[in-house]
Amino acid sequence: MLRNNRQVARWLLLGVAMIMIQVLLGGITRLTESGLSITEWKPITGALPPLNNAAWQAEFDRYKVTDQFKYVHQNFSLADFKFIFFWEWFHRLWARMMGLVFIAGFIYFLLTKKFNKTMIAPMVILFILGAMQGAIGWIMVKSGLVPEQYFVGHVELATHFIAALGLLCYTLWFALRLLVPKDKITVNKKAQQLLLIILVILIVQLTYGAFMAGLRAAVTAPTWPDINGKMIPANMNELSPWSVNLVNNPIMVHFIHRGLAYLLFILITTWWFTTNKIRNNTLFKRLRATVMLLVFLQVTLGILTVLNATYNNRLVILGVSHQFVAMLLLVTLVTLLYAVRKRVIGLIG
Repeated sequence: MLRNNRQVARWLLLGVAMIMIQVLLGGITRLTESGLSITEWKPITGALPPLNNAAWQAEFDRYKVTDQFKYVHQNFSLADFKFIFFWEWFHRLWARMMGLVFIAGFIYFLLTKKFNKTMIAPMVILFILGAMQGAIGWIMVKSGLVPEQYFVGHVELATHFIAALGLLCYTLWFALRLLVPKDKITVNKKAQQLLLIILVILIVQLTYGAFMAGLRAAVTAPTWPDINGKMIPANMNELSPWSVNLVNNPIMVHFIHRGLAYLLFILITTWWFTTNKIRNNTLFKRLRATVMLLVFLQVTLGILTVLNATYNNRLVILGVSHQFVAMLLLVTLVTLLYAVRKRVIGLIG
């Protein structure tokens, strides 16, 4: 049984890695403004790119109907279009590959009877979450294909992003259930409670990171530590009603994203110091050191991304790196949350 659990867990961890790559491809797609290059959803035939000049021209003509082409990329040549088409196509292709890996693995483990009864319900939930993510992705694309929209909606983008991270965390937690033995669990109520608070704030922060990307908020204030010369910019309250600023005002979104970053840094540093006396668990010690390293790296990348926001090539590299480290931080915190409990437990779950 233990061997079967490890095999299933490795398959799930492969899924975790593939989801992370998919999220990064989504980040590249967004930063290169490629998301609206494919205006149709063809689950089967769409797996192949255009195979001749006529097919490429037909795709380009469909893109020309969008307001993004009319008002943003009106000078695009066919070669320019092929570049953005590639990233959106590859993003969708990778999603199809993830589906095939899941289905193939599921069938294999089912036929070889490596699943036990406790795995069936999580498998069904995993399948539903994956299908929902695909549907949310298409809803996001459609949000940018309506009149007077030049890009996908930032709220839809954030929903797609957070849903992907939810799938990532669920798959990881499922794998941890099969891999981590009871003797690797640390019991510390205060450490777990603070971890929960940190994780909730991180989710909010990741949502605002998606808002930043969708609203191009980094470009509105490519300065640090100030925001266009001020620590509290006046124009972050200019929309009415005031609550709209929290989601739709790029400067307010920028301000909140920075503020949450500082808060997370303080909370994680506090947690790191308060858990200094927990030394009897190798897994916990490694994760504890990793989370501190990642938060330093993430803050540094965040600052560099903002300062280079007006340079497109640098923004893509730094923005995707910033996103990648954010996922590593999330994965580490989720693993820590699994490994730190408020009380002794009988069954791992």
